[in-house]
Amino acid sequence: MHRIGLISDTHGLLRPAVATRLAGVECILHAGDVGSLDVLTGLGAIAPVHAVWGNVDDRHMPGLSERLQLTIGGCRLVVTHGHELGSPTPAGLALRYDADVIVYGHTHRALVERLGTQLVVNPGAAGGARFHLVPSVAILTLDAGDASVEIVALT
Repeated sequence: MHRIGLISDTHGLLRPAVATRLAGVECILHAGDVGSLDVLTGLGAIAPVHAVWGNVDDRHMPGLSERLQLTIGGCRLVVTHGHELGSPTPAGLALRYDADVIVYGHTHRALVERLGTQLVVNPGAAGGARFHLVPSVAILTLDAGDASVEIVALT
């Protein structure tokens, strides 16, 4: 069984609650709008971090990729910020990316949607509170090819 931390839209703010909520994960996937190398350093103290850049990030910031394609426990994952679609939707992402799990950010809205065999996840925004949304992260569990996710509030 694999437990993966999912985070997005930190915008330079790493809330102290993130360390508690993501404790024990084997790695952390950041879906962009990181905002600061300090965020990656802080997350790296919890678990190894893989991150993509978002529309507000410097594309040349060390440690950021345009997109990630990973296989963990036999499950194919894509991590993207989602802004390449303008306003990303689960259906649009599922059409664009061939993966078992698609992780994205950009909208700041936590969302979990299963489309056929694909699981599409937005962990919500973990940075400063915006749009009257509760800051959140997510825990992705991969177990013998089955993927499930839990959205975890940071309040």
